[in-house]
Amino acid sequence: MEHANPTFELFGMYGNWSNILMLAVTTLIVFLIAFIATRNLKMKPTGMQNFMEWIMDFVKGIIKSNFDWQTGGRFHVLGITFLMFIAVANVLGLPFSISYDGVLWWKSPTADPTITMTLAVMVIILTHYYGIKAKGMKGYAVDTYLKPMPFLFPLKIIEEFANTLTLGLRLYGNIYAGEVLLGLIAGLATSSVFGFVGAIIPAMAWQGFSLFIGGIQAFIFVMLTMVYMSHKVSADH
Repeated sequence: MEHANPTFELFGMYGNWSNILMLAVTTLIVFLIAFIATRNLKMKPTGMQNFMEWIMDFVKGIIKSNFDWQTGGRFHVLGITFLMFIAVANVLGLPFSISYDGVLWWKSPTADPTITMTLAVMVIILTHYYGIKAKGMKGYAVDTYLKPMPFLFPLKIIEEFANTLTLGLRLYGNIYAGEVLLGLIAGLATSSVFGFVGAIIPAMAWQGFSLFIGGIQAFIFVMLTMVYMSHKVSADH
């Protein structure tokens, strides 16, 4: 079933209240997880501290697979932030969606291409920033766009746009498709008693699969972010 978005206009630009709400909820959840996990640190971690240290080690492994730690260590917090934020954002719309008077308010924020493309553009901008910071403007331009063969410059520009599109649209497509299928199953469940019974097992199975996909997509986003960053920053790329 199609739902309208709660939009507003400000200075000639249009916004989406649902996106703002869901981004705020995602940010709050991530903050609470980090706060609870680190408020009472112990030498022998247990509970949430154990979980947070696992995330830190997991992201550290991703970085080490693309950089030496001396170069890539500065992106550790960035990777942790992206991983936690995207993983939470991916699953917010799985338990339920909330609509009022035909307007959809509660959903996964990453099921909106505006959000995922904004994240992708943010990543690409950061890769350019840190590349210039590491090599200088001239060195960065030469290493990124003129090596090994200057005539490949047009393809390098196309690659930048392709990386941005694939990074954002891959995340959006997977999360949006999952929520559409859950919506169809929910429609079947509300159609009749037999539909409700028949939808229970598919709904549970798809919920579990969607949780897995949400985590995998967060991992892929962080992995690709570090791959792109290493290509811009490392001297051997």
